[in-house]
Amino acid sequence: MEIVLVDVTIRRECMDLKVGDVIKMKKSHPCGTNAWELRRVGMDIRIRCTGCGHQIMLPRKQVEKAFRGFVSRSGQ
Repeated sequence: MEIVLVDVTIRRECMDLKVGDVIKMKKSHPCGTNAWELRRVGMDIRIRCTGCGHQIMLPRKQVEKAFRGFVSRSGQ
């Protein structure tokens, strides 16, 4: 009996998020707005509410799952 090991690599492409982008999220913030400015981008993403200025840090996976679109892109 021959055992064959197969290397299976599942690679998911990351979204092209940049510091300064303003994104729309699935749920709105308690202040009533659902637009967030990206302040730090990496494995964790720091976002700032454009309504009240509250900042939170979330895992990239959670931000990409709740992402609903760009309000504005940085540099445009």
